[in-house]
Amino acid sequence: MSAPVSISDVSGVREALSILGLNGDVNASTLKAAFRTAVKAARPDQAGGDAERFRRVIAAYRLIQAHQPPRPALSAPTARPAPTPVLVLSPMQALAGGQVEVRLGARTVRVTAPKGLRSGDHLRLRRGAADGSDLYLSVLIRPEDGLSVVGDDLFMTWAVERRLMADGGRVEIETPVGTRSAWITADMAAPVRVRLKDLGLPARGSRPAGHLFVTLEPSSDVPSAAEDLLVRFTRVWTQERLAA
Repeated sequence: MSAPVSISDVSGVREALSILGLNGDVNASTLKAAFRTAVKAARPDQAGGDAERFRRVIAAYRLIQAHQPPRPALSAPTARPAPTPVLVLSPMQALAGGQVEVRLGARTVRVTAPKGLRSGDHLRLRRGAADGSDLYLSVLIRPEDGLSVVGDDLFMTWAVERRLMADGGRVEIETPVGTRSAWITADMAAPVRVRLKDLGLPARGSRPAGHLFVTLEPSSDVPSAAEDLLVRFTRVWTQERLAA
């Protein structure tokens, strides 16, 4: 029967560290990993193992553990800070600014959002907190009415008559700031996307003006340019006939 393992089998901490292949101060995880490696290599039932070396590895591990400082007592969990109130904007509100309602605890307040806010910005609400200090609202822009915002840029889709998509030509696009024209060619790979410069979020602080990216979707329900021109001509002709 083998003798029980005792830390007296090792002369001191320095020798114990040497047995485990360590040097200097070690933390608990490093010590445990070194012990597992050393004890596995020293197991007498494994090739190359040795009973005496196995005992000394265990003794070295126990000696180092005894000389390590105790773990600090667990402190009481600290209360989580209250979440930052969020100012949720639509893309149009981010584009033009305006009055927005935001929930602050049990009350709702109306906030004036300047144009050009981006997701991740913080809007200062003076003396908005319960203790009378200033409050900072985190800005979040959510997609709405087919518009979305990524960084400085706006994104939308626009339906275009299939023949125009196939043949190419000028496309009239109703943007959030009015009608704008873009030219497309027949060889443009799908999905067809055009960029309208500086029609994204307006410049604010160090952020430049963004762009409007419009994805063009072919549709059979959109009248062609010729059909639209015919409708306008018929309307004008009818009005002139009635006035005569």
